[in-house]
Amino acid sequence: MKKLIPQIVFPLVGLAIVIAAWQAIIVFGHVQPYIAPRPGAAISAIFSKWSQIWPLTWTTICETVYGFLAGASVGFLLALAMAKVSIINKMLYPLLVFSQAIPVIALAPPLVLIFAFSMTPKVLVVAWIVFFPVTVAVVDGLAHVDRDYHQLATVLGAKPSRTFALIELPAIVTPLFSGLRIGATYAVTGAIIGEAATGGGATLAQYQHDAATNFQTQVVYGTTIVMALIGIACFAVVSAIEYAVTPWQRRSTARRRKA
Repeated sequence: MKKLIPQIVFPLVGLAIVIAAWQAIIVFGHVQPYIAPRPGAAISAIFSKWSQIWPLTWTTICETVYGFLAGASVGFLLALAMAKVSIINKMLYPLLVFSQAIPVIALAPPLVLIFAFSMTPKVLVVAWIVFFPVTVAVVDGLAHVDRDYHQLATVLGAKPSRTFALIELPAIVTPLFSGLRIGATYAVTGAIIGEAATGGGATLAQYQHDAATNFQTQVVYGTTIVMALIGIACFAVVSAIEYAVTPWQRRSTARRRKA
């Protein structure tokens, strides 16, 4: 519990500094409310419009979660195939790099033509963003597994499935979660880009756009805060899962400190 206190307190202090800086810029810079509201006004707008914002926020959360799970699954399986079969690695790695050179916003129109104005295009945009960091992280993790462990497993007659479960999988947990954290951070960005680019229907991005058109700056900044909170929540969930499934990292850290 004592170790968790600094991890909670310091981010809260940082958040307080950001809010104070925001308030100071508005007050001392004499920024007009129609350009940028004060923090309190933006937060109040969230609560006053919550009945309208929450259904749209829930839709965005679903898009983010579905896309994240799909992208992470595809990235993990693709990384395994690339790591195990060299010819697949040689063929697909350049294509992976090329895939990230395509602007994400350019993916939306073709996806809309194929899947119409449904949730699917937005989920696919999120998955497109997430799968790359997961794939690269897992491929890199498998490439750096200690060869001595593989040789020992071969000598002992271990089957490939057992070698993967007992040697390779634990070795890639840390890089895997590094990729997942990056993907979780950008997943909500993909969902919002997908909503803005595909159009159609009531979405959080469309709601923010309408608020900006009507010069409701408090609502614009409020929805931005909501979007940021979704991303932070996704990152926190992934970090919490990593904390739960990697107890050996905490034990090794404690031993190094004692030494």
